[in-house]
Amino acid sequence: MPGADPAGAEDDPADALDTMLLQVAEGDQEAFTPIYDALAAPVMGLACRILRDEAQAAEVVQEVMVEVWRTAGRFRPELGTARAWVLLLAHRRAVDRVRSAEARTQREEKAALLDRLPPYDEVADTVEGRDEHARVRRCLGALSHDQREAVRLAYYEGMTYREAARTLDSPEGTVKSRLRDGLQRLRNCLEASR
Repeated sequence: MPGADPAGAEDDPADALDTMLLQVAEGDQEAFTPIYDALAAPVMGLACRILRDEAQAAEVVQEVMVEVWRTAGRFRPELGTARAWVLLLAHRRAVDRVRSAEARTQREEKAALLDRLPPYDEVADTVEGRDEHARVRRCLGALSHDQREAVRLAYYEGMTYREAARTLDSPEGTVKSRLRDGLQRLRNCLEASR
């Protein structure tokens, strides 16, 4: 707080940091230097323990101290000390980096697995399609003429029962029976030829 006597707070270093952080929240730039000097090393130690990488820990120190400068107004001394608040910010930031690195590693592993998948084999797909087509033709050839015509008109020409009956000059019920029986024989033939 402006006008607070930092000399009186020197008896308790935690109170002095709390007071200076409150001063930073009110725009006192000079109060930030002792906060940085007092807390940069503990933040670095915490970040190193979590990240196990000194370069990344140094980046976390810089990010946290900038965050302290920008968000000092969020500090509430009734909830804890300035040191505890800053170390909480550091802990969160370091853990976020670990999680981000783990997520990146998982994405890279998934991408590597996708690279190992065999590419789409157009030739094999074409051959398989030709084999399927040949089986359908062979099985259609095994149907009676009347069944084959009913299936052809319904499935290849897209006709309704009524239209197929008119084309075949047969009763609609007869065409339905031929189609049902033809499809059943076709299904059985295709299953047997697999």
